[in-house]
Amino acid sequence: MDIKINKEVCIGCGTCAAICPDVFKIGADAKAEVIAGDYSGKEGLIQQAKDACSVQAIEVGD
Repeated sequence: MDIKINKEVCIGCGTCAAICPDVFKIGADAKAEVIAGDYSGKEGLIQQAKDACSVQAIEVGD
């Protein structure tokens, strides 16, 4: 699973990190970041975070 944050669009609201803190965090630039790791079993939460992003800054691919 390939997850990316469009930093030009992200407003750093933190919704993704609140929904799925094992995958997303707010970085030093006050924007969301993807935490490297194994995303097995977290696909549903990742999709929820993507759907909840108010500016659609999360991109999820295979």
